[in-house]
Amino acid sequence: MSPTFASLSIYNYRVYFSGALVSNIGTWMGRVAQDWLVLTELTDHDSTALGIVTALQFAPVVLLAPWAGALADRFRKRRILLGTQTALAVTSAILAAVTLTGVVQLWHVYLLALLQGVATAADNPTRQAFVSEMVPQDRISNAVGLNSASFNAARLIGPGFAGLLIAWIGTGWTLVFNTVSFVSVLFALRMMRGNELEKPPLAKGRGGLREGFAYVRHRPDIMLIMAIVFMLGTFGMNFQITMALMATTVFGKGAGEFGLLGSIMAIGSLSAALMSARRSRPRLRTLLIALAAFVVASAVAALAPSYVLFAIFLVPVGLSAMTVLPTANSMVQLSVAPHMRGRVMALYMAIFMGGTPLGAPLIGWIGSEYGARWTILVGSIATGLTAVGATIYLMRRDDIRFRYEWDRGPHLNVLRLRDRSQALTPEQVR
Repeated sequence: MSPTFASLSIYNYRVYFSGALVSNIGTWMGRVAQDWLVLTELTDHDSTALGIVTALQFAPVVLLAPWAGALADRFRKRRILLGTQTALAVTSAILAAVTLTGVVQLWHVYLLALLQGVATAADNPTRQAFVSEMVPQDRISNAVGLNSASFNAARLIGPGFAGLLIAWIGTGWTLVFNTVSFVSVLFALRMMRGNELEKPPLAKGRGGLREGFAYVRHRPDIMLIMAIVFMLGTFGMNFQITMALMATTVFGKGAGEFGLLGSIMAIGSLSAALMSARRSRPRLRTLLIALAAFVVASAVAALAPSYVLFAIFLVPVGLSAMTVLPTANSMVQLSVAPHMRGRVMALYMAIFMGGTPLGAPLIGWIGSEYGARWTILVGSIATGLTAVGATIYLMRRDDIRFRYEWDRGPHLNVLRLRDRSQALTPEQVR
């Protein structure tokens, strides 16, 4: 089997991957349908309302993340996922029902977004840490990359399909597709072979939350990665707001063209995810170069003079963003102790997704006050400052060295020193 798909040779991961792919497609359809419902059916293109919905979905990730991580480390992860996926299916079904019956109001969307956020707060760290139970240590990076590929393959299919369905049979029935898609991941979890899952020791007793915070506080390498993904997630990756505003207010397009933008961006995102799956180990230099590329690509997209050019520029935006995220995720997972993985990944997801309650309303307000293009440019500026700050920090550390090499073409090596006199080879760089 190709190194890109190595983890699919493992039965449990193969079953999980298949179910998650169907569910991810439904999730993207649900997101597009929800955004279209808010923007065009419940408000008159009110970007602030859309920002509030997004914030409510992600706020619980911040508030509940420490407890969710402790939960993931104290109980079997497959059992937790069965509960969280069921809760997400129920909330999706309620939103579809009130939409189809014509009684939906904006407060319904707000409330259901908050409830989905609560379920997601428990689901995300558990799902991230569950990877290490399905595959051996040497395939974690590959499995993380394939998970990202699944997510972005769904983004390639889901938004465009959702746009067509909204135009054909309406928003409510598109939400029904999302509800039904949760059955696939629930079925996959039931079909897994429990005796083939790795079973790390479960955390016991109190103090789990404090241990998680203390562990991260004494790991500056993890804190740096979390700072990078926080800024990228908070200001740079509000795509469900920025693409909706660009499509409707700048280019005057409808549901089909709006959904198509997500699918086009997913071409770059899926390519990046598959390339990440091929890498045996994540690299710090990959993270920094991809972050800089995102700054340039998003700024160019924001200034695009036409819908077609904007859509084209979304490909490198997706490529660079989805190079940063799997690389950062793998670096954290591979460097953390197994019994702390749930709590650390909960904090990681809280930092990444939890910035959205701060960024989404701000981005929505910027769109209302200054126009849709500035919703993207603000993210470019913030992410650019983050890239510069991270580089300066690393250059000032005694155990890091930057070196430019030209013998096989220009490229950057980021060398981590074991001590002040011994540098690792490029093959050992993390």
